[in-house]
Amino acid sequence: MSKAAEIDIVSVSKVYGTTTAVHAISLKIPAGSYCCFLGPSGCGKTSTLRMLAGHEGISSGDIRLGNTVVTDFPPARRGTAMMFQSYALFPHLDLVDNVAFSLKMKGIAREERRAKALEMLKLMQMEAYATRRPAQLSGGQQQRVALARALITDPEALLLDEPLSALDPFLKIRMRAELKKLQKTLGITFVHVTHSQEEAMALADIMVIMNDGRIEQAASPREVFERPATAFVARFMGDHNVLSGRVTSNGDGVITMTAPEGQVFFVRGTGRQAGEAVDIAIRTDRVRLAQSDDKGFGFNGVVSNIEYRGATLKITVVGAGSDDFTVIASNDDEAVKSMAVGDAVSLSWAREDAILLGRMSA
Repeated sequence: MSKAAEIDIVSVSKVYGTTTAVHAISLKIPAGSYCCFLGPSGCGKTSTLRMLAGHEGISSGDIRLGNTVVTDFPPARRGTAMMFQSYALFPHLDLVDNVAFSLKMKGIAREERRAKALEMLKLMQMEAYATRRPAQLSGGQQQRVALARALITDPEALLLDEPLSALDPFLKIRMRAELKKLQKTLGITFVHVTHSQEEAMALADIMVIMNDGRIEQAASPREVFERPATAFVARFMGDHNVLSGRVTSNGDGVITMTAPEGQVFFVRGTGRQAGEAVDIAIRTDRVRLAQSDDKGFGFNGVVSNIEYRGATLKITVVGAGSDDFTVIASNDDEAVKSMAVGDAVSLSWAREDAILLGRMSA
C-alpha cells in the first residue's frame, strides 16, 4: 500500500451559480487518520468530499495531498480513491473484473490485474465469491467489493460517501467495526461523510461538523462531546442542552447570563460584553432532578414529555426559554417513577457542567 498522506484544505469554496455551498473552509487532516465529515443535508460535506476527489471543481482555494497541490488534477492523478454511496458496481461483470476495472483502464495485463483483484477480495474476505455478479450478493458483501475496487489503486487517501447508509442497523454496526479495523491495518487516510452522529463518534479520530457550508468544529469525538464549540454543535450532537440569553455582567472569570424569562445563570468564561447574546450548554446526563443548592445553576420548569429507554428515561422540560430541555435520568431514581407530563420540576447542575459556547462569525 502507498503511505498515507496529510490532506490540507486551504480556503476552499464551492459556488453553484448564486449559491455558495462551501464557504472558504480550511482544515488539516493528519496522515493516517480517520476523519468523518458530519452535518445535516445541504451543509456542504459531500461537496467538500467531491472536491477532494476531483469530481467537483474548486471555485477558490487549494487542496494539497502530502506535498503536492492537486487542485487542478483529474481524479486519477490525485492519489485518492472514492467509494460511492450507491457502490456503483458493474452488474454484468464478476467480482474479479469489477475490482480490477481501474487497472484495466490503466492498461495493466489481464493476469496481473486479476491476481491483484483476487488479493484485494481476499483482504475483504470475499475471495470465495470471486466468480459471482453483484446482484448475487448482500448489501454488506457489495460494500466490501466496492471497497476492494477503491483500494486496488493503492491510494494515499480513501474517500467514502455515506458508505453505511444502505445497510440495515445490525450490519451497520458490524461494518463500522470492520472499516475502523481496515483503516488501522492499511494505515492510509480515510475521509468519510455521514449523517450519523453515532457513526462518526465510533469511527473518527477527527470529527468535522459542518453547517451551512462552514466548519463549526473540527476535533476528536471526545472533545466534541465534552466541549462543543457552538450552540449548533451542541444541539446537533444531541447530548447537550442549550440555554440562550444576554450577558448582564462579566468579571473574575465568570459571566452572568439572563434568559428571556428572567432566570439568571452563571458560566465560567471571559471576553463577553454586557448586552451581548450568549449561549451555554449543559450535558443531558449531568442534569439533576433537584433544587439547586447553588444559585445560577438550575431552574424550575414543566415536564412536557417522558420517554422510556430501558435503563434510562428521557424527560423533556419546558422552561428558561427552552422548549426541549432534556434530562437523562436513571430508571431507578425514585423521583422519576411517579413523574408525569404536566408536573412542575426543579432542575440543577454542577458549576463545572455549564459550558460557554462560541458563535460562528458570518
